[in-house]
Amino acid sequence: MKRLHSLPFLLLFLTAITALTAQQKNISLEEIWGGAYRTQGLDALHSMNNGKEYAVLNYDRQNKASTVDVYDYKSGEKVRTLLNSADLKGINYVISYEFSKDESKILFTTELQQIYRRSSLGTYYVYDIASKEFSLVSTNKIQEPTFSNDGSKVAYGYQNNLYVKDLKTGETKQITDDGKKNSIINGITDWVYEEEFAFVRAFEWSKDGDRLAYIKFDETEVPQFNMDLYGNELYPSADTFKYPKAGEANSKVSLHIYDLGNGNTSEVNLSQYNSYYIPRLLWTQDNKLLSVQLTNRHQNVIDLVFVDVSNNTSKLILAEKDDAYVDVTDNLTFLNNNSFFWTSERDGWNHIYQYDKDGKLLNQVTKGAWEVTAYYGFDQNTGRVYYQSTENGSINRDVYSILPSGKNKVRLTQQTGTNDADFSADYTYFINTFSDATTPYVFTLREAKTGKLLREIKNNNDLKERLSSYKISPKEFSTININGENLNMYMIKPLNFDENKQYPLFLYQYSGPGSQNVSNSWMGTNDYWHEMLANEQDIIIACVDGRGTGFKGRDFKKMTQKELGKYEVEDQIAVAKKLGELPYIDASRTGIWGWSYGGFMSSNALFQAPDTFEMAIAVAPVTSWRFYDSIYTERYMQTPQENASGYDENSPLSHVEGLKGKFLLVHGSADDNVHVQNSMRLIEALVQANKQFDWRIYPDKNHGIYGGNTRLHLYTLMTNYIKNNL
Repeated sequence: MKRLHSLPFLLLFLTAITALTAQQKNISLEEIWGGAYRTQGLDALHSMNNGKEYAVLNYDRQNKASTVDVYDYKSGEKVRTLLNSADLKGINYVISYEFSKDESKILFTTELQQIYRRSSLGTYYVYDIASKEFSLVSTNKIQEPTFSNDGSKVAYGYQNNLYVKDLKTGETKQITDDGKKNSIINGITDWVYEEEFAFVRAFEWSKDGDRLAYIKFDETEVPQFNMDLYGNELYPSADTFKYPKAGEANSKVSLHIYDLGNGNTSEVNLSQYNSYYIPRLLWTQDNKLLSVQLTNRHQNVIDLVFVDVSNNTSKLILAEKDDAYVDVTDNLTFLNNNSFFWTSERDGWNHIYQYDKDGKLLNQVTKGAWEVTAYYGFDQNTGRVYYQSTENGSINRDVYSILPSGKNKVRLTQQTGTNDADFSADYTYFINTFSDATTPYVFTLREAKTGKLLREIKNNNDLKERLSSYKISPKEFSTININGENLNMYMIKPLNFDENKQYPLFLYQYSGPGSQNVSNSWMGTNDYWHEMLANEQDIIIACVDGRGTGFKGRDFKKMTQKELGKYEVEDQIAVAKKLGELPYIDASRTGIWGWSYGGFMSSNALFQAPDTFEMAIAVAPVTSWRFYDSIYTERYMQTPQENASGYDENSPLSHVEGLKGKFLLVHGSADDNVHVQNSMRLIEALVQANKQFDWRIYPDKNHGIYGGNTRLHLYTLMTNYIKNNL
């Protein structure tokens, strides 16, 4: 039955809503970048070997100390403190920690000096839990120290060479001696591997700790990049490093095995395979067998090779191929009999497969028009595989278990949103991290068998309660049909939205291959900023994941192959036009912004659709893929020599003549990733085309453009630019 309300009642209701909204505060930039909306979590979570307890790193800011504490899974009670920095003379905070395999020792760091995105130099100590004694691993700042499996030794990198320290004798042995800056690197990845293959430690201990496998990088022929650093000195200095751009020479890589018993090093011959890149090393359950993942320059084949280190022979176990490219992952998992799990998009969706030790396919474990988004592991006792997927919609994530046969699947999480899991060592429990667009992170303990809730560990209800006094509009999730595809979208409207008014439209996107911005998960810093813009400046924010983004199947993701920036830009232009037809959108005030790939996109959208967009902001944009690194760019574009039109026709540099509206270009001068060269070349092209624009360079700031007051300054700049031009 339809309920009817009288006009006085409606007026009273609307007045009450307006009064409530008026009492709420606007989000401020100072609060966003001052940490006012920071969430709580479980820092450095580690499941103990007994499967009944877990460890976390806690900070006691009042006493200026940090502790590694152990908690009982079931009760949540703190069982013991394994390490307290207050008890260690001369040490304040522990930044990170790692257990030896038998959990008798802790390797921890107190100082870290960032190098690039993932790499750092640090001061590391080994703490013996039983004796409560600790000692320096090295008086030097070192890289990537890690225990041997028996905990008796630590291997690490220092000045491009590898070292092994014997913790019983205190003796340190240098096992390579040809390391040289910008020439030879042993056991630590070069810049482009670190950035694009997402790892830094390129050495691995064998199961018994009697051998060390490592990759050597010969950077000699890689072109050198010089980046000015202005600092506070009278004369600027320069950071010089090897950076292979698209089509240029890469490091020559080779695989080596160091035998701790006799001190000899042998090189493994991989020339018969697709070994242009070596993106992964992993020892199998057999101490003599090392698995190596190899790929060609186009990255459309991955060879999984087993190396028998006892006689230096190798065998191709599996060749994964794709017409476009094959993603490198960390999902390879060996069972006790050396059969293994592997993920692949071969049926059009990312799924789990099981192979025997010789590479024969045993079964496709998961199937369906959805993606496996994380592989958690295999329980040898129950024979169950644990994974995360998009079975409940591509913007959501849930946790499941299944038998290798593909039968008896169990959904272990029930709340719609983003669910992640950290399993106990024996797969009895898992800690579920849940969030959605309105719920900050909640950590709960659940049974791994059924997903049954056992207890809540931690929540962010204080933050949620605090935010209730702010003007925050709910994200409205939907899909929009663009160029024959139903694309995921969210929209943020002002709280006082009036469908009889017209609002400016401001699009946000990233759009890179396999990425996702439209996600039913808790807010990030850009979300807070978008909320501020919506409710302070009466702007409608929209975000659409176009073709080429992730989690909607192989074909959707890889349709942009060899044409980065073509279909993605077409989609954003079509989105702006379609949303501009809505009665409450003022199509004459449409803007777009993005960072990195998103800046490449926003520049292209403004230049190529001057009658659709009136304003764009591009932060740290790629302006030509010719300027970007080899591994990322060639994965999607092949080389410029092979695909010149793909590079040039979709470059913002080729479309500057189209600029009509307002354009803000921002870059950090010390961006080691997307070099400021990109913006400088765009600036020159715009000048020669006699196009006026606005720009801002942040001295000595990297791709993230942060440090000190920088982020607040940047977002103030962008906020004012939107206010004045949209």
